[in-house]
Amino acid sequence: MSKIDIVRAAMVEAMKAKDKARKDSLSMLLSALKNAQIDKREDLTEEEENAIVKKEIRQTQETYDTAPEDRTEIREEALARLTVYKEFAPEDMSAEQITEVIRGVLAELGIETPTGADKGKIMKVLMPKVKGMADGKLVNQTLADMMK
Repeated sequence: MSKIDIVRAAMVEAMKAKDKARKDSLSMLLSALKNAQIDKREDLTEEEENAIVKKEIRQTQETYDTAPEDRTEIREEALARLTVYKEFAPEDMSAEQITEVIRGVLAELGIETPTGADKGKIMKVLMPKVKGMADGKLVNQTLADMMK
């Protein structure tokens, strides 16, 4: 069952429960997923669906962070949407899991002690392996810590 079907089913439940805020949030997420599918002209992979959900979470978090303190209605709406979106987001990898993937990439590339000069080469192989499953900032930080 695709994420589009899951979100649509959740939206129907929200409509039956007369939960307008949840229904509106799910409607926006469903719209983003459908638009991406239309742009691609074929079904989305699970990784692509997860990336879209994460993108929506990032954008909503940015809306929440940039809204002025006195605009409570905007902040509350963004917070409610974030709560709903996070239900459909995949669990992010932990720093330990990222470290294991990095060690695998280092072995694959034949690098025993990574240096700053190797970072670009490592990231080029590493990022496709963790895309949609880990936060890029955490991946970058974990790799930087391993280089010390």
